[in-house]
Amino acid sequence: MTPRPPADPLSYQLHHGAVTPEPAGDRAVVERSVLRCGLRVVTERMPGMRSAAVGVWVGTGSRDEPVARAGAAHYLEHMLFKGTGRRDATGIAEEIDTVGGELNAFTAKEHTCYYAHVRDHDLPLAVDLLTDLVFDAACRDADVDTERGVILDEIAMRDDDPEDLLHEMFLRSMLGDHPVGRSVLGTHDSVAGMSAAALRVFYRDHYRPPNMVLAAAGNIDHERLLGLVREALDDRFPDAEPVGPRQGSRDTNDYGCGDGLVLTGDDIEQAHLMLGAPGLDRHDERRYALGVLNAALGGGTSSRLFQEVRERRGLAYQVYSSIASYADTGHVAVYAGCQPGRLGETTAVISEVLAGVAEHGLDAAELDRAKGQLRGGLVLGLEDTAARMTRLGKNELNYGRHIDVEEALTRIDAVGVGEVAELAGWVVPRPGAARAAAVVGPYAHIDELPDELREVMG
Repeated sequence: MTPRPPADPLSYQLHHGAVTPEPAGDRAVVERSVLRCGLRVVTERMPGMRSAAVGVWVGTGSRDEPVARAGAAHYLEHMLFKGTGRRDATGIAEEIDTVGGELNAFTAKEHTCYYAHVRDHDLPLAVDLLTDLVFDAACRDADVDTERGVILDEIAMRDDDPEDLLHEMFLRSMLGDHPVGRSVLGTHDSVAGMSAAALRVFYRDHYRPPNMVLAAAGNIDHERLLGLVREALDDRFPDAEPVGPRQGSRDTNDYGCGDGLVLTGDDIEQAHLMLGAPGLDRHDERRYALGVLNAALGGGTSSRLFQEVRERRGLAYQVYSSIASYADTGHVAVYAGCQPGRLGETTAVISEVLAGVAEHGLDAAELDRAKGQLRGGLVLGLEDTAARMTRLGKNELNYGRHIDVEEALTRIDAVGVGEVAELAGWVVPRPGAARAAAVVGPYAHIDELPDELREVMG
């Protein structure tokens, strides 16, 4: 897909080896090149910074795993830090610590990212480290066995955190056997049975340059970075075309639905609730309207949920709404943590708020506040090089182009009351129509949960 050049102050230039960048002055400039091997290199030069953030984004996450190998993407993320043909784990750690930098990674549902944050002077080291880790991992049998215990501990930590566990339960309840509904960490059994051979196959199949993006932001020069990357990768891979943005394999409705209302009993002091309904995939043009709706519903301290549940009723310390969008599915969710004896009342008040928004949408003042919240969050969230790098990598993987701040702000400003009202009538989990609900709390059986929860589910 050919990117559409957005308006200043960011310029977006598409490079394929022969085009010379325009003079930038003090402006941030976004540039994109595609190497012969299919790797996309996207940079944002920020002349006023003294640092550089570099990330290698792989268009593979937990949804790409075979069911029997759940957790493979995350397991592999751990393995890439255990050593390469040139470095062992200690050497990797010592090199990045010597320059006071940060080297880390994370795995998500649809991608994995390996990133370094260093002084601009240390950009060559960051590129060398990242390309070595990502393209020349050893994945030794002994290291796989050593790291297995670490990942099993990570799963246990997740299960000990009620809010983290609740989120996993909610996704399973919402999405059933859709691949996005599976845990990024995998299960105890799948991780315990993961073999080094299986991880090497997953590595070989998915860690290919056409499926990757190298994104960088900070006081960097695009052509210099290209030279560093070519030096590391040229002649190692055949010529190839990049993989396009993920569109999703099939319609969400092709998958079995989840379990409705689910409970994990735990001897804790709070009841944790999450309920929701289907939302939008990330390619839906209404996604900006959904962002505005979410901000007004439960995205801040002036939101309807916060004001009604916490400020006026004092029912919960924490209450919020959230949205998630993937290539072919999405959801809208509401979370609250309250005293176990007040779960029914809390649920009833949340239902009243949701019903009002679903039926009437937002008023003009709410719409303006929500837009202001999104505008401020977007701009203030991009004040450092790591955040800029993340935006570059995600946009290239998800959309095949750079979506600059001005374009996003324009789309937010264009959202109207009528558009939000129409969307609210469809996506807000109104009483009797919630698709999924999950509870973690001191309840022995699902029959002990208050009737208000069953009324929400219908």
